[in-house]
Amino acid sequence: MVKIRLARGGSKKRPFYHIVVSDERKPRDSGYIERIGYFNPMARGQEVRLKVETDRVEYWQSQGAKPTDRVKALIKEAAKAAASKQQAA
Repeated sequence: MVKIRLARGGSKKRPFYHIVVSDERKPRDSGYIERIGYFNPMARGQEVRLKVETDRVEYWQSQGAKPTDRVKALIKEAAKAAASKQQAA
């Protein structure tokens, strides 16, 4: 089964996560099918905290990929941010 999940990167005590589509049988940080965004929980100032390619998320979900609980929350947060940005314009 295909999952949409986080793959950890960054250095010790400075996490950085890529949102990836991968086979659930593979280890967390090993090969992936596609990288569809990132999450930087340590972002400061002008750094971007969260970026998600929502069109690719929708595509993979239509193909049967299931997001993990944390990724589901991040997708919802990104959608909310995009809606408020669009409403302001």
